[in-house]
Amino acid sequence: MEYLDCKGVPCPQPVLKTRAYILAHPEAQTFSVITDNRASAENVLRFLENQGFQTQLEETADEFTITAYQGCAIPEKPAPQKAATTDHAQTLVVIVNDVIGNGDRELGEKLMLNFLKTLPELGRSLWRIILLNNGVRLAIEGAETLPALQQLAGDGVSILVCGTCLNYYQLLEKKQVGDTTNMLDVVTSMQLAAKIIHL
Repeated sequence: MEYLDCKGVPCPQPVLKTRAYILAHPEAQTFSVITDNRASAENVLRFLENQGFQTQLEETADEFTITAYQGCAIPEKPAPQKAATTDHAQTLVVIVNDVIGNGDRELGEKLMLNFLKTLPELGRSLWRIILLNNGVRLAIEGAETLPALQQLAGDGVSILVCGTCLNYYQLLEKKQVGDTTNMLDVVTSMQLAAKIIHL
């Protein structure tokens, strides 16, 4: 079996290396990807499953091994999950902070909470929310904004939470909503979106 050693490789390189391997070996039936951080492991798992592979994750104290079974050809470019409805514009919301504005923090927190609670007013056009940098704090255990995000996810809105950011702030284990993501997903989401709202 082929092993892709991605230990010490920063996100999103493990996903990109996995994709490159599949493109170079479309006949591959079984191979493994080894990484040394959970965010990268989750990203590789999600990518492989989106490409039609069965996956198995083995975890030790300092290593994650993702084994892929039943190889399949993949499209030229990996595409994030599209909106459930295609007859409406796909609106992407990118949030890079846990507050709105640069003034009083308490006010900024209230504004952010109100913003997330009001997002459903966009209706079926709301496709995806991406949380980057300090924005990942909105999706963690104990965050006042967590119920609003969970409601959006329950209504079918895709929520992606930056794995590199979660690792940086040591919050990966506290994430309570959304999929751990990488910069490849972020860039591709921006390419697919009909409208981008940036906070």
